[in-house]
Amino acid sequence: MTGQNDSPFSLDDLVSRNAARLTEADTRLLDVLLGDPVRAALENGREISDRAGVHPASALRLARRLGFDGYPAFRNFLRSNLAQGGQDFGTASARMAARLVQAEEGGLLGSVIDGETAALEALRATLGDDDIRGFSEVLRDARRIFVLGLGHAASLSALIALRLGRSGYEATDLAARLPQMALALSGLGPGDVIWLLSFRAPHQAVLSLGALARERGATVLALTDAGAPPLRPAPDRLIAASRGRAGETQSLTVPMTVANAVILDLAGIDGGRSLQALEDHRKFRATLPDPWQ
Repeated sequence: MTGQNDSPFSLDDLVSRNAARLTEADTRLLDVLLGDPVRAALENGREISDRAGVHPASALRLARRLGFDGYPAFRNFLRSNLAQGGQDFGTASARMAARLVQAEEGGLLGSVIDGETAALEALRATLGDDDIRGFSEVLRDARRIFVLGLGHAASLSALIALRLGRSGYEATDLAARLPQMALALSGLGPGDVIWLLSFRAPHQAVLSLGALARERGATVLALTDAGAPPLRPAPDRLIAASRGRAGETQSLTVPMTVANAVILDLAGIDGGRSLQALEDHRKFRATLPDPWQ
């Protein structure tokens, strides 16, 4: 199989095609391979066989039954499948494993920096100032702003609400007020803005809030991953940005950069409101005791 261009994309495809040839030892090996993607991508055939409790040569035999010249070629296939986000490895642990595999040659820190840099350069190429201005104009005219992001997006939700509040806007981080969300959203209606943050598959709370906003006449902004399942109902304004390719760091750098650009642009179009609020906040903090500053 090595060197061929028509190799199947997933290990599941390989197993299905060769199911009649597989032995009990092969099945035990496959369970071990799929159960721990980090080791599957990093260990050699003897180590995999030892963990599966089979003969040391069993991993080599499995690789050949699946069409590979030897176990190293099979391991290269597993690594490629992992790094490309193949269907065999869709869990969080597998995504972490993909990053570890990619870091083997270039170094861990270097691989993270390279991934972040590539994602930011892609953002530069796919997002323009008009997209940012669309968000900032909506925020400028808002009566109240509610921000919601869950999971990894929760930290960004808190940061956005904090920065908008310091800029003189009534902004609430709903991620920190989930038990009191009904109270926080009291009177939701026209003039209010919901800013949704959704990475990967949207959380049900995010979808429900978007639907409520549409029902009540509030405006919905959404910042999501590129290629993520669409939000329904569709937001009034959407920025979908890639946080990195499969196997690269999927950090908050890209959405945080977008949020920072929106808040900076907002300060440039709100007639001095943000700048005055920041100055007032600075002066007020100076009057407080040290522990409060």
